[in-house]
Amino acid sequence: MRVDLFDFDLPPDRIALRPAEPRDSAKLLLLDGNRKEDRTVRDLPELLRAGDCLVFNDTRVIPAQLEGQRGEARIGATLHKREDLRRWHAFIRNAKRLRVGEEIEFPAEVRAVAEARNPDGSFLLRFLGDEPVETLLERAGRMPLPPYIASKRAADERDRDDYQTMFAREQGAVAAPTAALHFTPDLMAALAEAGIGHETLTLHVGAGTFLPVKAEDTADHRMHAEWGRIEAATAERLNAVRASGGRVIAVGTTSLRLLESAATEDGRIAAFEGDTAIFITPGYRFRAIDGLMTNFHLPKSTLFMLVSALMGRERMLAAYEHAIASGYRFYSYGDASLLLP
Repeated sequence: MRVDLFDFDLPPDRIALRPAEPRDSAKLLLLDGNRKEDRTVRDLPELLRAGDCLVFNDTRVIPAQLEGQRGEARIGATLHKREDLRRWHAFIRNAKRLRVGEEIEFPAEVRAVAEARNPDGSFLLRFLGDEPVETLLERAGRMPLPPYIASKRAADERDRDDYQTMFAREQGAVAAPTAALHFTPDLMAALAEAGIGHETLTLHVGAGTFLPVKAEDTADHRMHAEWGRIEAATAERLNAVRASGGRVIAVGTTSLRLLESAATEDGRIAAFEGDTAIFITPGYRFRAIDGLMTNFHLPKSTLFMLVSALMGRERMLAAYEHAIASGYRFYSYGDASLLLP
């Protein structure tokens, strides 16, 4: 399909620079069958049914953005995928000033060697020393805010809390699973009282999620791979939810992509551990999920293509037009939608 079919105009003032306070006070656009309603995230217990199950991504964002020097040259690095305990793939700013074998000096005596250059222009960095890389990043790194926020303000200490979900446990993401940012302990208690369950999986979101689609046709776009895991016991509980008539509702496109990567042809969810580069566009047959809660996405992005595959392109374009006219806040710190096809 042509990528420009997924374009729309978004006024810059609709991009949220901070999350709603409290988090569950954010607006929620409900699309349920033919219904369209303006609600809030706090309404979730009455919008879902007893027996449904929400699936959250428990990845934890690391301070994956680094600013350093290679000689006189300033070098920026955004880590996006772990290779092993000491090596990370990174997008490099000012890459023309960096060669394989050269060393980058970051603050707080953190150093890394450019070990290889990847076909896409990114580098494989090997961090020096014996301390865990996560410890080094806590000293030298900053939270990797999405480009559409970082271009408007610098990351600060508040983002270290704001850009983590309440489920964040497994370190390794360089972007937050932002739909889950809306959840609070009070909301989770209300959902449990309404008979709505929840499960967690892990998908370490990479910075590739923010890369623009440069191809003119979706068939020519290549997704960056991300590592994920679904435990066997979790998969069985999710299969039991659907067998008993409940719905599996993915919270965030990251949860959805991993569930669909783990699904068998007959719709069962299997245990999964490894990389996924699944790219979901209209025409895709969903097997593992019955609905999705997600924020509002960029024009011509792979994520807007995904929600269009779930609900229909024209319907999602109309929904986004309504959201823009109604003052919804967009992107990572913005409001949410609940999509029930």
